[in-house]
Amino acid sequence: MIVTRFAPSPTGLLHLGHAFAAIKAYEAGERFILRIEDLDTSRCREEFVAAIFEDLSWLEIHWPEPVLRQSQRSAAYQAALHKLDTLGLSYPCFCTRKEIAAEIARAAEAPSGPDGPIYPGTCRNLTRTEREARKGLPHVIRLDAIKAAGHTGPLTFLEQGQGGETGTIRVQPLLFGDIVLARKDLPASYHLAVVVDDAYQGVTLVTRGEDLFAASHVQRLLQALLGLPEPRYAHHRLILDASGKKFAKRDRSITLQALRENGWTPTQIRFTLPL
Repeated sequence: MIVTRFAPSPTGLLHLGHAFAAIKAYEAGERFILRIEDLDTSRCREEFVAAIFEDLSWLEIHWPEPVLRQSQRSAAYQAALHKLDTLGLSYPCFCTRKEIAAEIARAAEAPSGPDGPIYPGTCRNLTRTEREARKGLPHVIRLDAIKAAGHTGPLTFLEQGQGGETGTIRVQPLLFGDIVLARKDLPASYHLAVVVDDAYQGVTLVTRGEDLFAASHVQRLLQALLGLPEPRYAHHRLILDASGKKFAKRDRSITLQALRENGWTPTQIRFTLPL
């Protein structure tokens, strides 16, 4: 059975880009799951959760209950973090953003990833004594990408094209460097939470925008480290505005709620989006 999912964050109203992603996921699978990614409690709002349910129901998209919410999954993320720690593949990082920026600025050729300059690994080689001396200070937990790559060996993931054909992509485990796995106000990063939850919910095909293609590299690495099943991926094109930019939640005019209030129908939405 092909199991797909749509996993929005309730930080604003859904727009046409979300509609496209939800419909693509809904139509690609035999079982469709809705998940609410509400780990960032400082930005997530219950009113937006309710709006997500309303918008998707209006689009005639159906899902099984109960809906999984990441804010209720801290224990699962802690278990994953514990496993990575036991394997010796994670470490505490005490650097502030200012210190990281300064270190990158000092580097003659700072490596960059899809999200910009990569963390230079300042805290990666701290001794046990040095870490103990900093115990109690604010810190994040990072993945030691070099050790992780050595632990798994070469990896690949399967990418499903628009015509249904599947290609094998070689994983670049160092693409994002030593990613953040968790911090004080966030029990798990996006990358960690999504692989843990996809495995828990039995997702077999991850459909999402092509802007997240690079994320598949680090997520496949985490799946291998945690012993999780490997889904296939299908990254679709993005729906852009008149200026060629991705739709943003702050643009009130193209939210599904606004379109519905202006008389649009689900059929018009689907006709407008060339699927």
